[in-house]
Amino acid sequence: KIRDSVSKETLKQFKSIAPGSNSKKDNDADPITKRDWEEIMGTRRETYQRQGGRIRRKR
Repeated sequence: KIRDSVSKETLKQFKSIAPGSNSKKDNDADPITKRDWEEIMGTRRETYQRQGGRIRRKR
């Protein structure tokens, strides 16, 4: 087999270039936008305010 005649270093290089390598998949992921971060941190939630004993949504 070819695998037996090739050194370990060259095998590592081949695996990094291979089309199914994991390093390429990580770079293709969608970046998190500013809106996504705001939703994660909870700053995009509705705020409420007391008005005469009642709790109403802030405008």
